[in-house]
Amino acid sequence: MKVAVVGAGIAGLTAAYFLAKDGHQVHVYEQEKGPAEKCSYANGGQISVSNSEVWTTWGNVAKGVRWMFQKDAPLLIRPELDFDKAVWLAKFLYHTANNDYLRNTIETIQIGIESRSALMQIANEESIDYDQKYKGILHIYKNPKYFVLAQQVQELYNAYGCEWEILDIKQVYDKDPALRHMQGIVGGVSTPSDWTGDIHKFCVALTKVLQAKYGVVFTYQYDQCFIDDVHEITVIAAGVNSPAIAKSFGDSLPIYPVKGYSITIPAANAVNHFTMPQVSLLDDEAKIVTSTLGNRLRVAGTAELAGHNYTIRKDRIEPLLRWVRTNFPHLIVNDYSEWACLRPMTPNMMPIVGQSKVKSNVYYHTGHGHLGWTLSAGTARRLAKLIKERKKYE
Repeated sequence: MKVAVVGAGIAGLTAAYFLAKDGHQVHVYEQEKGPAEKCSYANGGQISVSNSEVWTTWGNVAKGVRWMFQKDAPLLIRPELDFDKAVWLAKFLYHTANNDYLRNTIETIQIGIESRSALMQIANEESIDYDQKYKGILHIYKNPKYFVLAQQVQELYNAYGCEWEILDIKQVYDKDPALRHMQGIVGGVSTPSDWTGDIHKFCVALTKVLQAKYGVVFTYQYDQCFIDDVHEITVIAAGVNSPAIAKSFGDSLPIYPVKGYSITIPAANAVNHFTMPQVSLLDDEAKIVTSTLGNRLRVAGTAELAGHNYTIRKDRIEPLLRWVRTNFPHLIVNDYSEWACLRPMTPNMMPIVGQSKVKSNVYYHTGHGHLGWTLSAGTARRLAKLIKERKKYE
């Protein structure tokens, strides 16, 4: 079949890959000038099944309210009038009240484990190098309350196949010499099967593979809001632009943009090789992650509900800089690049993968939120299977 994939980020490219492997003629449409120019450009770099807990808890609701007027809060809900935001938040509260947390967290863990395997399969089969580093992820805790919560979810993660190893203070510091300057740690969690890699580098390499090996055609900077009937199947994987495209087909997607920020620090800023952490970190209280990607340190985090706004705000970059200066005082952060993206987030925190409710030849692969790098390969393989089964019975 002739298949159009709208979007050349991680969701669109992984969908195109598995569809092309199934023998479909795939044409990818992207509004930007190249692949992975938006949400898949400079994220935190973590393939992190160990970050699968959905946000729909009353504890997170309380934090969101408390942080509403704190400019540097880890989660900032800007209080301006926005109908789409109000509807999204109402649905978020519904899923919180409906106790969806456990079921959706379990499903996210399961998809994540499947996706890690699929991502590794792609990289191995196609010989893609993307500065991947298989050293796991180290969750660090400075607040005893957060560390207690980490210990409480250990059974949940372990029960569904995600390693969740509780570490004492000494074990945390032993993980990486660069942590010796980090003060106040009360404990940690090691998740050795997670890893890190440069998502943009992966997407660019995968694009070249799709073109050269599988004959996938790419059209950039297209000016259509939807694709015509030349293609038998259309897959919408356009991130925060997906709802507008879906609306043209008659569908309504419950996706709202949640802005995230990152800074990238070159290795030349490190006093020595012990200054830049080699193990990937996740500070659960600060909602900040780090990944060393080749000769760069990526520091990412925070979440902001502010509509379709790509403006990079200094008051949202400052928490990242302050975190680095506090925890890695010997790392010079005067020279760095900054970036912001809009994550396509659903109110129940689950990706949208499946067929349109009103147009049978339209499918969606979107809404992965902050876990697009972790989940997309697995959900793309599921999507390709759905389309393959459709073809089988037509």
